[in-house]
Amino acid sequence: MGRGASSNSIPEIENARFLFVIGSNTTEAHPVLALRIKKAVRNGATLVVADPRAIWLTKLAKRHLQLRPGTDVWLLNAMMHVILEEGLQDDEYIRANTVDFDAVREIVMRYTPEDAEKVTGVPAEAIRATAREYATERHAAIFYTLGITEHACGVDNIWSLSNLVLMTGHLGYESTGLNALRGQNNVQGLNDSGANPMYLPGYQAVDDPELRRKFSEAWGAEVPETPGYRLDQMMSGLHDGRVRALVLIGENPAQTEPNARHVEEGLGKLDFLLSQDIFLHDMTSKHAHVVLPASSFAEKDGTFTNTERRVSRVRRAAPLPGEAKTDLEIVLLLARALGTHWPEYPDAESVWNELADLAPAWYGLRYDRIEENGIQWPVPELGHPGTQFLHAPRPARPGGAKFYPVEYQRPIEEPDSEYPLVLSTGRTLYHYNSATMTMRESGITEKQEDPFFEISAEDASALGLAEGDWARLLSRRGALEARVHLSERVYPGLVWMALHFAEQKVNWLTHDVGDPLIGTPEFKISAVRVEPVA
Repeated sequence: MGRGASSNSIPEIENARFLFVIGSNTTEAHPVLALRIKKAVRNGATLVVADPRAIWLTKLAKRHLQLRPGTDVWLLNAMMHVILEEGLQDDEYIRANTVDFDAVREIVMRYTPEDAEKVTGVPAEAIRATAREYATERHAAIFYTLGITEHACGVDNIWSLSNLVLMTGHLGYESTGLNALRGQNNVQGLNDSGANPMYLPGYQAVDDPELRRKFSEAWGAEVPETPGYRLDQMMSGLHDGRVRALVLIGENPAQTEPNARHVEEGLGKLDFLLSQDIFLHDMTSKHAHVVLPASSFAEKDGTFTNTERRVSRVRRAAPLPGEAKTDLEIVLLLARALGTHWPEYPDAESVWNELADLAPAWYGLRYDRIEENGIQWPVPELGHPGTQFLHAPRPARPGGAKFYPVEYQRPIEEPDSEYPLVLSTGRTLYHYNSATMTMRESGITEKQEDPFFEISAEDASALGLAEGDWARLLSRRGALEARVHLSERVYPGLVWMALHFAEQKVNWLTHDVGDPLIGTPEFKISAVRVEPVA
């Protein structure tokens, strides 16, 4: 589509008339935004949830498409099959605003809802009904997050969703679009500012010599012409010698990365590891040669850019404790020690305004404009009010938005006689990511202290397990022990566990094969077995 961000704004959600939530445990991972979805339903909107696990929103949903993990492409292609079969596509929008539609048409016509039912487990009529409702409601919006992206076919899943949006013309106006719910408060801002090996700040390609020249002059340093490593390449580089030193800023890879024991072994091989954080991590920090005490969000100035592309000010509310420094101060001190000749950056404002100077979509978004209220990029010129929704009047991609034909790929690892269950992972309401902060709060840990996994009553009974028992989960990569939680949220054959527990890490079990284009690991599907603890 030409922009790597959610197309629409958060307040628009409550005025949508059809909401399709796929691969998003919204009320637990994005509880404040989920209030807007609840309000839309109270206002009469139709909600459909597609997820292998029953989430809280399924209580409000007209329909729960409980698909088997990893079969999203089948489901979405079958929905598009129905739209084309019944002539519900927006031919005028397709003709005026897109390219390569015929390539997608050819493929999706082979994906019938009846065949999709056999693969996904979702009834064919439910697929047909959802496709009709989505295509015929003008104010129809799609919301997705890690349940779509954390697959070896994650890019295919995104392309499929994009195809669905473009086919129906649900783009470029209010209460519609394709909306990625970012997993943390500044994921969008981090990518916008260049934390991606393929791009310079503002999504400017690193392989463009003119763009490299522009940034080299601004920074007083030569920008390399080749991209850096992706995260998965960095983790594999720990073992083959490509990565000899590593700086971690607010990261805990020995818990959050897949095949975590293998990652921890790699961290132990490094010549030098620096951990910059506000707390020590049990597994990651013990391998660090140097730990630098950093500042929390409440102890520094800067900006956050949220899910709706809104750039907002963050102001220091508390003094820095002890020897702690802001991330900006630490990075600048490291750079100077390494001999760089960067310009002076006296504060966060100077960093932001440099980004605005160098990135066209941010040019008009100067620091003094966000003193009171945040503004949504793109803001291409001074005085521009910001952009409520993207791709109006046309998609941002030059030449039109592109359709990508997508074929279904089987998951990397499927259940078998030795490991007969599918493990999927995620978050809970009470803890946050690797829980280095939330596990320190007694009020939270009282709600959820012991590691647990969800399993159906049918599977537990067959294994001789009861609610609260300790059991062992095993995969080809490792094992852990956790309490049994009998749950109607998972179907027989599926188990689910949160990633928060440091003493029994679910990522000991997950495999590290990821999407071939961007490397995102397949956290959502690993083959496991469950055994009682003697």
